[in-house]
Amino acid sequence: MMVDNSTSTKALLEIDKRIDELVKQIELLSYVNPINIEEEKERFFASKYLTDPVFKYPNINFDKFKLHRELFTQPLEQIEDIDIRNLYEDIIYAYSGLIQCIENIGNGKHFYFNSLHCFGTPTENDVENAKFILHFEDENKDLERFQPKYSAKDSEIFFKEFSKKYDFSYNIEFSDKISAIAMVLNNIKTLVLNTNHTYSENELAVLTNHEIGVHMVTTMNGLLHPLKIFSHGFPDNEETQEGLAVFSEYMSNNLTVTRLKELAYRVIAVDSLAKGYPFSRTFRLLHNNYDLDRESAFYITLRAHRGGGFTKDYLYLSGLKKIYDYYHSGKDLNLLLTGKVSLDYVDEIQSLIKKGFAVPSKHITDSYAENKNTDKKVDFILRSLK
Repeated sequence: MMVDNSTSTKALLEIDKRIDELVKQIELLSYVNPINIEEEKERFFASKYLTDPVFKYPNINFDKFKLHRELFTQPLEQIEDIDIRNLYEDIIYAYSGLIQCIENIGNGKHFYFNSLHCFGTPTENDVENAKFILHFEDENKDLERFQPKYSAKDSEIFFKEFSKKYDFSYNIEFSDKISAIAMVLNNIKTLVLNTNHTYSENELAVLTNHEIGVHMVTTMNGLLHPLKIFSHGFPDNEETQEGLAVFSEYMSNNLTVTRLKELAYRVIAVDSLAKGYPFSRTFRLLHNNYDLDRESAFYITLRAHRGGGFTKDYLYLSGLKKIYDYYHSGKDLNLLLTGKVSLDYVDEIQSLIKKGFAVPSKHITDSYAENKNTDKKVDFILRSLK
């Protein structure tokens, strides 16, 4: 169905285009990762885990106030369709919240409270789910597939080979200034690999399915719609998007108990923010109380405490559970691959497709074609989460 040529439709497309121009500059992950991670890790370890790291962040290269003002002066009253107008109101508030997050990076509690507004914090149920997972034994880490073997540069070929399954191209860059071992930057269609990390076969299998199979797929699908909001993101899309990405690990038979425990540790780390713990205390909670090795404990603590308290990390586990249940109830995952969308807006997505403002997913996550998971323990854990 083609979009009509009415005055209201023209106004919608103009507003959507203007918001697109404004929010191209907002990629939170470009700003929230410290630029001195390795130096501060050495200093923290040398202090016997007592002196909190002092992180530095990239400079912000946009006019924050101007962005806020431009967002809130969009003439939404010209959009006659009430449902679409309400969606754009939600979107403007969400983007404004992200701008506030970015402008407060490194400002302690100011950033934390903005992060709380954007991403929320773990519920008691989330924390109980995390603790339940942590009761299970890891796989045997001496197995060949878990051995670190490949540098970031060596790993590039695995991503290129995996991507032959898909009809799109993207950039690969390398960085020693990210807290993840790999990530997709949506606004520049780029996969970033961490040069400080040595990858195992299992990690590469996980990351290809997670980063390319979902994050890059939804990046590319998001660019195909008349409306650009599919590309930049619906409100609260992070839980759904990360849930889809970890679910791709599960469907491709690469989700392990060890990986589930990593997601559980992230919940514990973010929960410690709500308790007011500083970096050092969160680290000691993971390293001493939960017996997590110090490298893993440092990076999980870093992910939670970067910026001043980044709460997003608990959403991986809750998102996985929601997508797992959604799939097992027989619902269509393809609708959630249309872009950076959220489960909360499934009805709106279907409506926008019917009205001609969106199109069905062109690129489909390869692992979703067939459930190849053979790990009964992983299935038991996912079924048992509340």
